Amino acid sequence: MSLAETLAPTASADAMEKVRAALAAKPDGVIEAVAREHGVSTLAVLEATPNEQRRFIAAERFEALWQELSGWGTVLFIVHTPDIVLECEGSLPVGSFGHGYYNIHGDSPIGGHIKAGNCKAIYLVDRQFHGRRSCSVQFFNGAGEAMFKVFVRRDEARDLLADQVARFEALKASFG
Repeated sequence: MSLAETLAPTASADAMEKVRAALAAKPDGVIEAVAREHGVSTLAVLEATPNEQRRFIAAERFEALWQELSGWGTVLFIVHTPDIVLECEGSLPVGSFGHGYYNIHGDSPIGGHIKAGNCKAIYLVDRQFHGRRSCSVQFFNGAGEAMFKVFVRRDEARDLLADQVARFEALKASFG
């Protein structure tokens, strides 16, 4: 049984076959769009991608991973719901637990309170997106939906920032 089935066991075999066909037809498509089209969780679609495109990190590593990401400099922070794709560039402030949240505050446009206890899985995702390599760290809740994502940024030429790619690769070795 996959982690997606454990977290949100609603995907039928027929739906997952359609998901795999959709990914085969457009391997660089938007994971959330495929999920919504086929009535499955975002995590179920992610887990249908080839193994080399994703690396699981246990949710218990949330704080250690966040601390590592806070040293990356300016990243692209995305929250993708059915109603909005919110993109914010900024550094991830070092956080701390309090009052049931992981609280992040600092000199960054990224701040607030994360219900870290709702995080049930984290994935390092390295796949094509609209024909270009995309590297991200994605945090999933118990329903198999992305809470938020942290992406390696691009430069003016739309190339991934080399120093952040190196840090992303290092995450694969140390957290994967």
